[in-house]
Amino acid sequence: MKITRLETFVIGDGPDVDPDKGGIEPLACLRVVTDDGLVGVSEVFRVPPGVVQATVGGPETHFGRLLIGQEITHPERLWQHVWDALIHTNRRGWEIIILGALDVALWDLYGQKLGQPVWQLLGGVERGPFQSHSATQPAQVVPYCTIVSDVWGGEPMFSQQVARVLQLAELGYRAFKVEPMMCSATDVVELARRARTALGPGPTLMVDVGYLFNDVPTALRVCRQLEELDIFFFETPFPVDTPEPYARLAAQTSIPLAMGEHAVTRWEFLDMLDRGRISVVQPYMTTCGGITEGKRIVELTLARGGLVCPGNWSTQMLGAATVHLAAWSPITPFVEFAPAEVFDSPLRRELQAAGFPVRNGVIDLPQRPGIGYTLPQEIIEQFQL
Repeated sequence: MKITRLETFVIGDGPDVDPDKGGIEPLACLRVVTDDGLVGVSEVFRVPPGVVQATVGGPETHFGRLLIGQEITHPERLWQHVWDALIHTNRRGWEIIILGALDVALWDLYGQKLGQPVWQLLGGVERGPFQSHSATQPAQVVPYCTIVSDVWGGEPMFSQQVARVLQLAELGYRAFKVEPMMCSATDVVELARRARTALGPGPTLMVDVGYLFNDVPTALRVCRQLEELDIFFFETPFPVDTPEPYARLAAQTSIPLAMGEHAVTRWEFLDMLDRGRISVVQPYMTTCGGITEGKRIVELTLARGGLVCPGNWSTQMLGAATVHLAAWSPITPFVEFAPAEVFDSPLRRELQAAGFPVRNGVIDLPQRPGIGYTLPQEIIEQFQL
């Protein structure tokens, strides 16, 4: 089975949508087509669509010249083939994110070729009966819902995010991440306290402040107050330009620190694990460099006693690939999920409906070959930009 064509298209809720309110900004997607007529699909989160369209296409394009005509023997071989070809570039940033999207599509094709779901080809379920987190069972993947609000700070943020948490809890979701971003340290604690009070002691609660702080003392004061609320992890308290603030905070709080939404390659995660002393890494399946690189990130994190809770503030097209890594990973109690039920995004709703269903707060392991996500042509036609 050889690659004969690379294709791109762009979908979205519209050119002026606000992604921080749950809308889908212009989103590049790609297809890898083979001589057997099989097609692998992926999205390319947070890369300008023009960049994807300029580099993924015919044999004259950057990635086309590297992949068109290649035999699909194994996705990891093709990943290494492209990686080696990029040794004289920076091997970071948009180039690796696009490689990651191509890798997801190649795993999709590989699974279709062998008639097996990708999680089986990664090694099958490696969680045993002694999995430490009670919310996770070996045959299921548990999503945590990321909650944002239309405004940041004060009562409007508190009331809207807590209302969305309760709405999703009533639908059966089991874990939630509130996002007190662009607000005061006091508001961070107040939102977390209100969410915990509304949920009660059972459901899992995370807090993401979106790089809110620069100084360790302020972040530590917040963590000291959050510790009494049973917070599963505290995400991105600082920018990730240097791991030093993370290491200093990790040494003084019992709350696990998390990062990874924009990190590319295992090497950036390794630096934050070893020097930053974070406990939870959050690779996006395309951004990190693909499922091939995601598997390596799990292995490195497992050896260091951490957790991998893959990120996904995008669509359930990306979420489908995330489920496969989580199904295999022995250290993934949760995956991120941007629930269409609480956001005003027609495209988000359609892509979630086409994906793996969440029933009683869990996603059953996919059984269709490959990634198993079918993107209906009518969705492309309705939302193509």
